[in-house]
Amino acid sequence: MPNAKQGEPDIGLDFLDMKLNNPFILASGILGETADLLLSAFKAGAGAVVTKSIGLEPRDGHRNPTIYSTPDGMMNAMGLPNPGIEDFKREMDVLRKTDAVVIGSVFASKPNGFSILAKKMQDYGAAAVELNLSCPHARGYGTEIGSTPASVRRIVKSVAGSVSIPVLAKLTPNTSDICSLGLAAQEAGAKAVVAINTVKAMRIDPLIKRPVLANRYGGLSGSAVKPIGIRCVYELFEVLTIPIIGVGGIATGLDAVEYIMAGATALQIGTAVQTRGVKVFSYLQDELKEFMRKENYGHLSEMRGIVHEP
Repeated sequence: MPNAKQGEPDIGLDFLDMKLNNPFILASGILGETADLLLSAFKAGAGAVVTKSIGLEPRDGHRNPTIYSTPDGMMNAMGLPNPGIEDFKREMDVLRKTDAVVIGSVFASKPNGFSILAKKMQDYGAAAVELNLSCPHARGYGTEIGSTPASVRRIVKSVAGSVSIPVLAKLTPNTSDICSLGLAAQEAGAKAVVAINTVKAMRIDPLIKRPVLANRYGGLSGSAVKPIGIRCVYELFEVLTIPIIGVGGIATGLDAVEYIMAGATALQIGTAVQTRGVKVFSYLQDELKEFMRKENYGHLSEMRGIVHEP
């Protein structure tokens, strides 16, 4: 049992040379395409923000409908729309003049493309770069190139040798062995892994006899995937020595506690920003601290991975 602590619980993190006031990070793809939207999350209490996944060239993404709400989450098949790395420099120029901690998310089809994008993000002032190796609904990207250890190893190694900022590998849950992917990323030089991205999913409208998304399938997020995310973090914690950022269905302080106890160091928030609003970052901090006070935890490290103890 943890020892009782005096004063306010400490939820700050020194994380990969980034000083975070709290462990809650805006996930990629949520409010992430403009500086103003990213800053709105940071000002609302996010410890850091992740940009939308940015590619080498502008991309329109899939045609509508691209989003479908479910009773316990959300499906999306956006198709990685983005303005391209050169145009995104304007947004990063605005962000670097603030105190926001910005992680640049990038995607490409080949290792060299990831390296070029990562170097650009570093030049633009990103504190770290997140490699999207796990989007389940864009052909030629994401899961299609990040589902084998060999591919993950090649991409991460290429990027880690090209930049000095921390490299984060965002892993897919659409695999039979996420630990092999995490180990490949760690061996290749990743400083942390992000688990998980959305789960490949599909819904059909019986009346029109068609899938509800124009792309047919998409990525499921929200509370429905939380048990999957927690399981993945738990398994990764058993084999990795680098930190894990937990993602998937975190909407309350107790959700956050589950991930931390499974082994997560930091947490990314996505769907909950849409369901609870941008103030969710403040709510999450309050709810996490309330739990820690009641259970006499003084710091997040006292909870981290506690379910692994005999």
